Amino acid sequence: MRRACQAGLNKGEARHTLAAAIYTNRQGRFTDRSIENQEYRASGLNLLIAAISYWNTVYMDRAVQHLRLSGGTFDDALLAHLSPMGWAHISLTGDYLWHRANRLSPGEFRTLNDPMARLKLVA
Repeated sequence: MRRACQAGLNKGEARHTLAAAIYTNRQGRFTDRSIENQEYRASGLNLLIAAISYWNTVYMDRAVQHLRLSGGTFDDALLAHLSPMGWAHISLTGDYLWHRANRLSPGEFRTLNDPMARLKLVA
């Protein structure tokens, strides 16, 4: 029972940590005086968290499918322990280079990062 409770707490904490990372420039506080503006900011924050979670979920699924198709073996029970709340690969500073971004057609995905690619180049 304790492990199940801790797992639930960890999921909540991961979401709160992501929210704090997104909203770090105001130290995680809404400084608007009106309740309406506070609700707008909270809704926007929830939308960003949902977008990041969705993005990560889609690409984690693609990574799992890639592993399965390439013959990699792993325990499916481990998938329950993955969290889509990571953001190390997402720039949260607001510095974006749109002119350098590759345009994708609808239904097209960015390539998956292959951590073994560097090892293959060195060998």
